Amino acid sequence: MTQPASPDTAARGFKPGVVLALILAAVFSLSAIGVLGAYAPELDKGDDGGDHALSRSAVGYGGLVSLLREMDRPVLLSRGALGGARGDGLLVLTPPLGREEEALDRLLYGPSQVLVVLPKWNAQGDPARRGWVRGLDEVEIADSLSVLPDYMRDTLALARREGTSDIRLEGRAIAEGAPVEGLRTLSGEGWTPVVVDARGEAVVALHESSGVHVLADPDLLNTRGMDDPRKARAAMALIDELPGAEAGVMFDVSLHGFTRPRSVLRLMLEPPLLGFTLCLAFAVGLVGWQAAIRFAPHAHARRAVALGKKALADNTAALVRLARREHRMASPYARLMRAQAARAVAAPSRLSEDELTALLDRLAARKGAARPYDAMAAEADKARSASDLIAVARALNRWKLEMTRGHE
Repeated sequence: MTQPASPDTAARGFKPGVVLALILAAVFSLSAIGVLGAYAPELDKGDDGGDHALSRSAVGYGGLVSLLREMDRPVLLSRGALGGARGDGLLVLTPPLGREEEALDRLLYGPSQVLVVLPKWNAQGDPARRGWVRGLDEVEIADSLSVLPDYMRDTLALARREGTSDIRLEGRAIAEGAPVEGLRTLSGEGWTPVVVDARGEAVVALHESSGVHVLADPDLLNTRGMDDPRKARAAMALIDELPGAEAGVMFDVSLHGFTRPRSVLRLMLEPPLLGFTLCLAFAVGLVGWQAAIRFAPHAHARRAVALGKKALADNTAALVRLARREHRMASPYARLMRAQAARAVAAPSRLSEDELTALLDRLAARKGAARPYDAMAAEADKARSASDLIAVARALNRWKLEMTRGHE
C-alpha cells in the first residue's frame, strides 16, 4: 500500500530548494535579457552584405579593415557621433542611397579629416550564404552624387570611364595593370584633384571650401578591389596620401543603421554608475533574503469572538480585570488548590475544613514542603492587588506540586 503524504508535505507543495532554484533562474534570466537588450546594437556583427565597414561582401569594406589591422594600423569602427574625437584622424564615410542629411552633415563637420566614398553598386543579398551578394547593378551617376550636400554636388560632375586605367598619385602609378571595371572620375569648379587616372582626371578630389575629400570609385577600397595584390597596394597608397591617415582611420557605420543608442539601462551598467547598480542589486538581494527568513508560515485567521467555555472564561476574566477585582480571586484559588491536593492524597471526604487543613499541613511537613497551607491561605485573604494574587498563586502551585510529587 502507498503511504499517504503527511499534512505538512501536502500543504507545502514544493520543496524550499526547488522554489529557491526557480527564483534564482528567473532573476538570472531577467538580468540577462536586460543586459542583452542594452548591448544588442553592438552585438550585431553587421555582416549583411551592405557597403560599409562591417560587411565582408564584395561591396563592403571589411577587407580593408582587416588589411589595416594586419599591418598594425590604428582602426576604429564608429557607431555614433565623433564630436569629442581628436582632429588628427581620417574619417571614412560610405553614405548609402537615401541618406539622412542631418546625420551626414554632423559627421562632415566634425574635427577629423573626412573622406566620402560615393556609392557605385546596387547589390542583392545571397539567400544561400549570409553576408554574400550577387547580381551587382551600377548606380546611376545622379543617384551616386545625391548622397552629397547640395552645395557640393552643384559644381561636381561624375563620369564613367570604359575599360581599365592606371591610377596615379603625384605622377607615379599606384594600380598599374590592376583592372578597375567602369572607373569613375570627378571634375568640377572648386575641386582639387588628389588621385588621378592615366588621363589626369580626378579619382579623389578635395572640395576647397569645406576640406572634404571625395572618392569617385569605391572599387579602389572595397573588398571587390582586394582581389588583386596591386589593388590592395593601391588602396594603402591612397589611404596614406590623405591627411590624418597616419594617426588612424575611422570607418563610420552609423549611417547604415549600426548606431549606439542612448539607454538608461546601458548607462547603469557602465562606470561611473556601475557601482550604484551593484549596490542596488546587493540591497535587493538582502531584502529578499530577509523576507525569506524573517516571517513564519501564514497563520490562519481566528474568530474575533470565541465560542463555548473559552468565550465564557474570556468574558469573565475581562469583567474581573475591568472591575479591578483580580485580588478577590486569591482566596477561592487557595481553596481550589486545597481541594486538588486533598483529592491527590486521598484525604477522607468527611473531614471538616479545619481538619482537612491540619491533615494537609502534617503531610506537607512530612514531605518537606517549604510552607504550610494555612500560612498561604492567610496571605490569600490579605491580597489587595494583582501582583499579590500572582505571588499567592505561585506559592500555592509550588505547594501543590510538593504535596503531589508532580502528579494530579
